[in-house]
Amino acid sequence: MKLTLILSAVALAASLQSAHAADKIRIATEGAYAPWNFSGPNGTLEGFEIDLANDLCKRMNRECEIVAQNWDGIIPSLTAGKYDAIMAGMSITPKREEVIAFSTPYAAAINSFAVLDDSDLAGLPMAGKPLSVDSEAAGPVLEEIAKLVGGKTVGVQGSTTASSFMEQYFKDAADVREYKTTEEHDFDLVSGRLDAVVANATVLAAAMEKEDMAGTKLAGPLFSGKVFGMIGIGLRKEDTALKADFDAAITAARADGTVKTLSEKWFKLDVSPQD
Repeated sequence: MKLTLILSAVALAASLQSAHAADKIRIATEGAYAPWNFSGPNGTLEGFEIDLANDLCKRMNRECEIVAQNWDGIIPSLTAGKYDAIMAGMSITPKREEVIAFSTPYAAAINSFAVLDDSDLAGLPMAGKPLSVDSEAAGPVLEEIAKLVGGKTVGVQGSTTASSFMEQYFKDAADVREYKTTEEHDFDLVSGRLDAVVANATVLAAAMEKEDMAGTKLAGPLFSGKVFGMIGIGLRKEDTALKADFDAAITAARADGTVKTLSEKWFKLDVSPQD
């Protein structure tokens, strides 16, 4: 009888421990993609996605731990079980959907060129104006840009929609150089080793507020479209219950204006998805 009680107590404790563990979510972010996610002066993670992740976890009544993970290993580490979700400015693309699942979108991806102020690329057409690369109007603009970047060296972060964009539209024109982080290609731009970079426009704009990016500017259109996708939370395909929880939390955060408020706080513009 005592043995039965002991075994029952052990089983109950194990069950409670398992339930508690299920309530905790480990979320990975890059930590080098300001203002979406970055390490602050004291080493703590900050940014739009950090604030949003904490809000979503409160809505789900879950304890969350947010950890930094290098971009080039972020998906393999998710599928290996190192953490439960990715919030790292990751666009939802068909190629990524072959490997992982995504939540409903929480942000739109807008990309742009960045160049030196005195560059001959500073006059790229449609400066600061939105342009969907899928629209009929995009064709002539992209052709003109292809001529202007012909023979130029353009930096992108590897395994991103920016690199896919350059591959799809300008691979026969520009020499595209891939980097591990946006910070690395920004440094090479300022140092004169690149003629331009392509990245998320909000990330570039934030970088340009720093002293070491003085003398740079955004150039050309603010690109959107299928190649850039929408931004969502990356999840393992089998974690359908967790996806449902995140979907509900994101939908609520969009509906009550939280996503818009956090977007304007960090980006000075609203990048929440527009239905």
